[in-house]
Amino acid sequence: MLPDRDRATGENIRGLFHRLGSIRPVSLFVLFVLTLTQVPVASAHGATATGGLSQGHGVALAFVGVVLIGGAVLLKRIERISPTVALYAIFVGIAVTALGAVLFEGFSPDPTYGASSMPFPRSWYPLLGLGTGLGIVLASFAIGWLRWPTRPRYTFLGILMGLWISYPYLIPGHASDTHPLGYAIVLATPLLVGYVVWKDAGHILRAVFRDPVARRFGIGVGIVLALFFISVTGYLSFFPEEGFPHELTVVVLPSIYQLVTWPTLEIAIPHIPFFLAVSPGQAIIVGMLSALIGLNAALIARHWRVEERAGMTEGTAGSAAIVGTCTCGCCGPLVAKIAVLAAGPTIAAPLYWVFVDSASPLSALFIVGSLLLFTGSLLYSVESARQPNQSASIVPAD
Repeated sequence: MLPDRDRATGENIRGLFHRLGSIRPVSLFVLFVLTLTQVPVASAHGATATGGLSQGHGVALAFVGVVLIGGAVLLKRIERISPTVALYAIFVGIAVTALGAVLFEGFSPDPTYGASSMPFPRSWYPLLGLGTGLGIVLASFAIGWLRWPTRPRYTFLGILMGLWISYPYLIPGHASDTHPLGYAIVLATPLLVGYVVWKDAGHILRAVFRDPVARRFGIGVGIVLALFFISVTGYLSFFPEEGFPHELTVVVLPSIYQLVTWPTLEIAIPHIPFFLAVSPGQAIIVGMLSALIGLNAALIARHWRVEERAGMTEGTAGSAAIVGTCTCGCCGPLVAKIAVLAAGPTIAAPLYWVFVDSASPLSALFIVGSLLLFTGSLLYSVESARQPNQSASIVPAD
């Protein structure tokens, strides 16, 4: 039995997080963003500092978010708060961490590197791109034939991802900017990923989304991560940059993003300040990554809720997965800036040229790897839920 003081403390913690739980997760993040936009901000390059904010505040805010996530998981494991309350607290922690990362990225100077800092010449890129793409295609054939002979959709998805990486080198030059094959690869990817998820996980996900808490958690995490992705990649910004327009600007320009040229809508409002760029290619990539992460998060949330009903305790893997689903390798610019802060430009320069440079085939490998990672994680979780020896199955609870 717990002492009266510890029991009272536990009740106070539960009451606090239950009050937080009455607020929808997306509303919390909107509140954070509105708070940010109401504070006078400093220039991203340090020219002015009207609000007193800096990249240090972003680091502190991200640290607070990580502590909140870890604290919620710990309190759940020692049964001081319920899994449902822990989910709401974890969402708040994710939102705070994402906002801190965005502040850090916005106030950090953009790294610039000369060609002399490249780890290897760009003449190696075609060999790397074709070799990596061909390797993925061959591996997809072999693994699909040996491991999943009755599920050819996995093989087709692997072949498509291999083509994604090798496409710029299969059709070299400016012809690749508008070639139909490039558009076909990009547009076919969400269709094939969606088909795989619907075919192998659709019935489980429909059961999961009947749980309102799991549904709100998954959708909220997906929206937060979508805003985070487009912010750290520079397509959404509340920070004034050099050359920012002095009047309201709305323009549609062609830009190469994700293999081919897409029409990009750019909106700049100097008085906020606010900048947004949206293109079909960007929407496809961010939408897929955010949706897959949100589905993973909803599945984990539902598993925790089932354990709550059954009176069971959650294992270590679930705690790691709830954090792992909210990380992504496509945030190369942020990684490069963190490397500059931690180890200096000598270490950061090779990271930039290998993973951030748009001409590098490994930058596409980050996107392809993220899609395969989150899709595989989702399917693996669903397959685990089907096994009869699991302690808490999703389906019987519904």
